[in-house]
Amino acid sequence: MKITDSYNRTFKTLRVSLLNTCNLACSYCVNEVEGNKKIAPQQQSALGYKALGKIIGKLHSILSLETIRLTGGEPTLYHDLVPLVQELQTLNMPIKLTTNGFLLKTILDKLPQKAFDSINVSLDALDEDVFFQISRRRKLATILEGIDAALEKEIHVKLNCVVVKGMNENQILPLLKYAGERNITIRFMELMKMGHLQNEAFKKQFLSEKDILELVKSRYKIQKLARHKSATANYWLTDTGYKFGIIANESEPFCHDCNRLRLDSFGNIYGCLSSNEPISLLETTNTIKLLEEALAQKQPLKFMGSTLSMLEIGG
Repeated sequence: MKITDSYNRTFKTLRVSLLNTCNLACSYCVNEVEGNKKIAPQQQSALGYKALGKIIGKLHSILSLETIRLTGGEPTLYHDLVPLVQELQTLNMPIKLTTNGFLLKTILDKLPQKAFDSINVSLDALDEDVFFQISRRRKLATILEGIDAALEKEIHVKLNCVVVKGMNENQILPLLKYAGERNITIRFMELMKMGHLQNEAFKKQFLSEKDILELVKSRYKIQKLARHKSATANYWLTDTGYKFGIIANESEPFCHDCNRLRLDSFGNIYGCLSSNEPISLLETTNTIKLLEEALAQKQPLKFMGSTLSMLEIGG
């Protein structure tokens, strides 16, 4: 069944937040007080993998989903990640992972080689000190080893870098070179008005798509590529053959053809990050009605901000 709104939008990509804890404490995700707390190394999701798998299967039967993306918090901390992936493989659709990469090498050793169709790794700096300033954690080398492990297993890898003014804009060119030399596409992400990043805090740290492009153009000649429908990023190619994207949530919104549905670890769906109203799929017989409610949450033009943090819903 096709569920659409007045903009002809529907749900084709499901983002599943497996848990709301992380082993990093990135400044754009948690505030300074939260960031200085010891983050629990593991926390089982409120729903077990069988319950999550059942919900995902039901959504797929209605929506004919094209992609499942596992997020967090940090999804590699999810205790039952391996059996969940095995359960989802029976749905015969691409399974993708977004991770900070810290435990990536370890989890890949526990899974079949083609368990994930692609993996997005969050990497905000190549300089150890800059990485620490943003993530409040050390051991950057562990993440780089995880990226290498994924490449060795011939898994398609992308890098995500959240650009924070005053922290890591000097990492844009080194990261672009690092990714390009490994034939990896990197996406630079504008800061989002989520969680504690509202009002003045957001304004002080925001770097626009235009600003990011100016930095890239100081080193490379670039050519813009055609945008695919429902894509979150615009892409460019440098004169050296490096492909990079910018997710310009603020500068160049992509709400008009968004096809994403979010499921949290408690069985709630969200049609849009701008909505803080969870819609529970537990104990319901009318999933279609609830999906229509979720679709109605989508914004017509742009993301309006959210009190939810990326730790809770995966961005």
